[in-house]
Amino acid sequence: MSRRNQAVGAYGERCALQHLITAGMRPVERNWRCPHGEIDIIAWDGPVLAICEVKTRRTDTFGAPAAAVTGPKARRLRVLAAQWLAETGTRADEVRFDVLSVRVTAAGPPRIEHLKGAF
Repeated sequence: MSRRNQAVGAYGERCALQHLITAGMRPVERNWRCPHGEIDIIAWDGPVLAICEVKTRRTDTFGAPAAAVTGPKARRLRVLAAQWLAETGTRADEVRFDVLSVRVTAAGPPRIEHLKGAF
């Protein structure tokens, strides 16, 4: 991944994090990593633990941002969530998997779509 794409992705994650906070969610972890992958954001939405995948795009050339979360990616996030829960000892009655699509434009603020329970 190019440095420019990394910068766009990092910017999108910061925007998504602020969006979640503004919506009243409580982030507990950001960019959690293990040998099997990474979870972008983990946050409480009331009693529900949300595992959030952030996808940022500058154009729709390669499709909508959320379309990048394919079956294999969803399965990997489920495994990562189980590992995070086990490692931290966190208990949650409900775990939800969300996708935040961030579209960055040259003019104006980014557009953020929060798909709760995306998979």
